[in-house]
Amino acid sequence: MTMMQYRTVPKNGDKLSALGFGAMRLPTRRMSIDEERATKQIRSAIDAGVNYIDTAVPYHGGESERFLGRCLQDGYRQKVKLATKLPPQNVNTREDMDRILGIQLKKLKTDHIDYYLLHGIEGSQWKRLHDLGVLDFLDTAKADGRIRNAGFSFHGDRKAFKEIIDAYDWTFCQIQYNYLDETNQAGTEGLQYAASKNVAVMVMEPLRGGMLAGKLPAAVQQVYDKSPLKRSPAEWALRWVWNHPEVTVVLSGMNDENHIAENIRVCQTAFPNAMSDAELATIADVVAAYRGLVPVGCTGCAYCMPCPFGVNIPMCFSMYNDYHIGANRILTRGMYGAMLMGGVMPARADASLCKQCGKCAKACPQHIAIPDELAKVNRTLGGLRTKILMPVVRMMFPKEVKE
Repeated sequence: MTMMQYRTVPKNGDKLSALGFGAMRLPTRRMSIDEERATKQIRSAIDAGVNYIDTAVPYHGGESERFLGRCLQDGYRQKVKLATKLPPQNVNTREDMDRILGIQLKKLKTDHIDYYLLHGIEGSQWKRLHDLGVLDFLDTAKADGRIRNAGFSFHGDRKAFKEIIDAYDWTFCQIQYNYLDETNQAGTEGLQYAASKNVAVMVMEPLRGGMLAGKLPAAVQQVYDKSPLKRSPAEWALRWVWNHPEVTVVLSGMNDENHIAENIRVCQTAFPNAMSDAELATIADVVAAYRGLVPVGCTGCAYCMPCPFGVNIPMCFSMYNDYHIGANRILTRGMYGAMLMGGVMPARADASLCKQCGKCAKACPQHIAIPDELAKVNRTLGGLRTKILMPVVRMMFPKEVKE
């Protein structure tokens, strides 16, 4: 019988299932978590060997943590390592950190969090939390046993990622990583840098929110069809991530029984460095097919940064490209509003802030006419249809964390 694959966390020796269960996209019924179905799914995954469960304050409108507190009763809490996150948008003082953690422990019906993350930080958020005393908070919470391991999830550029990695004795980090994001955000360079520091890497968005697993652009599907290996697009994408020995856990936001079974099956044999040259060539051709569809050839190198007017240029282009190559367009608008237009982050960083100074274009090694492209981003993603979504975005990320 094939068994679950486990990978070791370098700094503590924990054996974690290479497949983690992300509790952000649980099955729903009448706009709420379908508790009966979701409980069966999570417990069956644990019974199959999954031992890492990841959640956060805003997931499912604040109900994911509370649900997991109920789901992990009957001995299941003892079978898993539980991860949740400190939401920076809700932290204004050092005292807020302890207060929020206390609420999370109560919701999750546990006396400790195994893997605790600073949620979705980048350069400016990291500096703010650092100045508020977040490192003292993490040291204190580890010392008194409320958390066992400290980490962070990340959505910034590689320079900021390395600075954060070097700033504290992290046990782990969490990055967005898939075959389209080798040069976006932390990217492969960040993955390898974290591993070089013995920091475990948990991967989120291996399927880019389902974009790499659903109905694919015709040019991409044609590449897969040519391969003698008949796999689903999801299996191809997951195997590519697991092929990297630096990856400890791949988080999947699973909510369908068939998908869960497939992910577990694939994980059992998707070992590091197991993909053949032919398989890797297929993925390279898939990436090239996607690249042919993107309107802006940004590699995410961030040589254009910082923008003197506050635009997060690489993230603007990343979301603009997603919008054009098969991503969920409503979700992309929501993310643009949340991350760049002030929906979640305290400062705006969207394309509308561009003043056409041209500094970025001179620094771009890809010779992209950045100001012109940012104007297109703003016309596409910065308009009324995105602004209409903002109240919904803010509801998903409330200003207060309540019990």
